[in-house]
Amino acid sequence: MKFNIFQPFKPISISLSPNVQKDDVVLALKLLFQPWKWRRGLAIQKLEEEFKKYLGVKHAFSFNSGRSSLYAILKALNLPEGSDIALQAFTCNAVPNPVLWAGLNPVYVDCANDFNAQGQVDIVQHTFGLPNERALNENVIEDCAHALGAQINGKKVGTFGKAGFFSFSRDKIISSVYGGMAVTNDDEIGKKLEALQKEFGQPSLWWIKQQLLHPILLYFIILPLYNFFDLGKIFLVFSQYLHLLSKAVSWQEKRGLRPDYFPKALPNALAQMALNQFHKLETFNAHRKQIAEFYYQELANTKFGLPEKNGNIFLRFAVTHPQALEILYEAWVNQKILLGDWYRSPVDPHDTKLEEMKYEKGMCPNAEYLAKRTLNLPTHINISMDDAKRIVNFLSRYI
Repeated sequence: MKFNIFQPFKPISISLSPNVQKDDVVLALKLLFQPWKWRRGLAIQKLEEEFKKYLGVKHAFSFNSGRSSLYAILKALNLPEGSDIALQAFTCNAVPNPVLWAGLNPVYVDCANDFNAQGQVDIVQHTFGLPNERALNENVIEDCAHALGAQINGKKVGTFGKAGFFSFSRDKIISSVYGGMAVTNDDEIGKKLEALQKEFGQPSLWWIKQQLLHPILLYFIILPLYNFFDLGKIFLVFSQYLHLLSKAVSWQEKRGLRPDYFPKALPNALAQMALNQFHKLETFNAHRKQIAEFYYQELANTKFGLPEKNGNIFLRFAVTHPQALEILYEAWVNQKILLGDWYRSPVDPHDTKLEEMKYEKGMCPNAEYLAKRTLNLPTHINISMDDAKRIVNFLSRYI
């Protein structure tokens, strides 16, 4: 990306499909002109088989999102309607929503300062890539959306509970814009997941086209336009308004409603995109750890609260600071550094209708406290060491 005379800094982003590389864009372009490969093909089974081998699990079934994967797991468990499902606050609405869609009742547990639940939960979230040892309870569902490759005692997350799910959405460890996987070692749950995958069927061709366009438009138009003030954001919003691109979280989900493209199986085109990224997983995670180590060195003994290491694969380097919201604002306005703000609300995004999520203010005070003090530093493959140095130089005024 070239610098523009009107913009002194190349924008640094933590989101906007951060893993996209040239080979991903080339693949998306090829698939865009091969619609016969969009729904059916060999990539679905290959991705599932490679996933099973990587994790060492008996069953892996792909879906078009982490939400669809969690929904399938909840349906496979055949729980009585209205059953309580304990999950942590300081999460995305993509977790309580499938609980609601399945006719169940989300019950929130507060989180500790490491961003993971501090009490017993039914859905164990490995927040920001930091493993939660509550997954050692074999009766839980593991939320591994942030944590593909993370480990507890040398064993990969997603293999401890009765079932686990992963996300391949645009800003996760690997990305196919949308996508997910449900895994289990339980044969009965595995049979039900397989049946549900067939029952859900494939998303529409238009929806698949939206996802294929995402890395293409991002690479050639959106990110370059971020050099021109906020034109990149304007183009992104306009593309979503015209339904050329999909949103990461729909307005329906912010109100507890289910869009018609959930739940669905993973289409072949997105499975091929996910497979291409999956083959780069070890490189991605090694890079994340390298960038994280630099942040540790530079921010040690400062006002910034640093994340724990313990098996962390650092989807993002989550820190706390009393001026977090000010830092977010100043970084973008003055430096064009778009730092992550997961999470500004106990149930994110910040404009989610909490009452529709069955969350009441004050339920989880530490999650609400952290939501005002947390920001994420980027670690993804497109963050160079020079980028990391620029970020630390900016943060130095707050040290």
